[in-house]
Amino acid sequence: MLHARTKGQTTLEVVILIGFVVAALIAMGVYMKRGIQGRLRDSTDQIGEQYSAGQTTGTYVTNTGMTQVENMTAGGGVTTTISRNTQTKTGSETITDFTNGGGW
Repeated sequence: MLHARTKGQTTLEVVILIGFVVAALIAMGVYMKRGIQGRLRDSTDQIGEQYSAGQTTGTYVTNTGMTQVENMTAGGGVTTTISRNTQTKTGSETITDFTNGGGW
């Protein structure tokens, strides 16, 4: 009878110990997540300035063209030939300095 009681007590102790370990891991998860995010931010800061759409200005001219040729025959038939769109884009893009141009 004494052996059965100690077996149950040992099982209960193991369950409680596992519960404490799981609770500690859950509590540490928040701090580990913050640490990883901090290291990631440090790494990106060391790379240099990042692209920002708000700091970019551009001037572009886009030319689009299409050619369509229609041939009419005496019987009223029409043959149409279309050359697909052609498009050219010229211009420039400027990225302002983050430190002087109003950044972060």
